[in-house]
Amino acid sequence: MTSSFDFAPLFPEGLPAPSARWTGLAKYSFVGGNNDSEQVPLDELIEAANVALTREGRSLATYGLAHGPQGYLPLREFLVTKLKRDAGIVCTVDDLLIVSGSLQALDLVNNTLLARGDTVIVEQETYQGSLQRLTRLGVNTVGVPLDDQGMRMDALASSLAVLKGRGIRPKYIYTIPTVQNPTGSIMPESRRAELLRLSAEHGVPIFEDDCYADLVWSGQRPPAIHAMSQNGAVIHIGSFSKSIAPALRVGFIVAPWDVMSRMLALKTDAGSGALEQMVLATYCKPHFASHVPALTKALRTKLDTLMEALNEQFGTAAEFKEPKGGIFLWVKLPDQVDTLKLYQAALAAGVSINPGPEWSTDKGYSRSRLRLCFASPSHQQIREGVAVLADICRKEFGVPARSANVEKRA
Repeated sequence: MTSSFDFAPLFPEGLPAPSARWTGLAKYSFVGGNNDSEQVPLDELIEAANVALTREGRSLATYGLAHGPQGYLPLREFLVTKLKRDAGIVCTVDDLLIVSGSLQALDLVNNTLLARGDTVIVEQETYQGSLQRLTRLGVNTVGVPLDDQGMRMDALASSLAVLKGRGIRPKYIYTIPTVQNPTGSIMPESRRAELLRLSAEHGVPIFEDDCYADLVWSGQRPPAIHAMSQNGAVIHIGSFSKSIAPALRVGFIVAPWDVMSRMLALKTDAGSGALEQMVLATYCKPHFASHVPALTKALRTKLDTLMEALNEQFGTAAEFKEPKGGIFLWVKLPDQVDTLKLYQAALAAGVSINPGPEWSTDKGYSRSRLRLCFASPSHQQIREGVAVLADICRKEFGVPARSANVEKRA
């Protein structure tokens, strides 16, 4: 469809850059939070959909299934049990809000707490979606460096002290403590306790993003920061995107009522998708606890394939620390590699990657880093895609000098 009408003069200032047309996934796609299609529990979801629709499908005629604006009650009841069992969080159904994926959770928290010119503290390497939203809101982000146990508390204490000296009180400290994105680290309980101490000392709440916390290789995780808090200064979000399927778009927020009531007033979509909530609640109660270990086992084998392929194709030119879980590997290439340029060259060859600067507050530090999602491609696609990526790296940047353990000659 073509149009001669010019809408451009009607666009208000401050809109995001226009999106490109969708052209499909790359042949070798290592981007996004996509999961393993073979691990979607399809038969059980079909059964759950039939059961849920047969039992109460006619309630779809009422907004929110007549369960109120916070979401389908049986799903919230499941989450109360799950969060207590897995994360140590003690909450009630009234403390939970079902949202359309964790991205809506981010938007609701941000729109409730932030105004242009505010300051927030984030991990130096963090979720691209969070950074993009903060930039659009005109919020100042202070990045705190990480180590192999997550956000460094010495660096956080220093940042808080500097801001306090300038008369700035951050609106929140945003952290992904359990299977950090993109690094895959897990913050130990002792560090979580120190984070809570600093939060209380400076009067700054914690925004805990636990979206990847189900996917821990060992099956054991520290208690959620929310569970350890004594003063209710933690907002906790989670999602079914990584544990069941991202396209379902079902996430949740755990927050005190004074914050929850404000977020409800901002959630103007008349409720997140009811059918998805009905199906999930029906599926999760009998199946969730057995599904997740099977999923993480399959993901772990794909991580092994990716690490083996990188070692074979790149040798010492690709540095990485084995993540504690999740679906991402954070990779450091030699300093001369600009992953923003590598992204373009690789995409032209059918390989999509996430360049590091898009996932960091320190563009220089992350210039030669990239994030690879290993959940979506098959084992064969992982091997083939890494070989193509190594070939592109050698042609564009001269690394690796060896590929597939064979010296490459001009």
